[in-house]
Amino acid sequence: MSLLQNFYSIASYHANGPKISASISINKAHPVFQGHFPNHPVTPGVCMMQIIKELAEKWAHCTLMLKKAKNVKFMAIINPENHPNIQVELDVEEEAGLLSVRSTTSFDETVALKFSGVFQKV
Repeated sequence: MSLLQNFYSIASYHANGPKISASISINKAHPVFQGHFPNHPVTPGVCMMQIIKELAEKWAHCTLMLKKAKNVKFMAIINPENHPNIQVELDVEEEAGLLSVRSTTSFDETVALKFSGVFQKV
């Protein structure tokens, strides 16, 4: 079950070994946008990171917990009214119950988030 209930849907998901590619549709009517921000919706960074976690969980077939965020760079605002469809690319390395994830979130040709971190299986 998604922590962000009805926040997004997965339009497509492809895993080829450690590489994951997903197309995500953000629900611009989700209540989170009423407070972030009224009449100027911005997809919260923490929600973008949660999507990465949930895609990694789908790949790993288990629940994960963020152990360490090594590098998080928010590079562009995702306004769900202008860009409800985003691409999320993940590259996963698994070792000793830990998943090292490098990810890029983008819309059109614009990179919105670069993330690298370590998740632990729980």
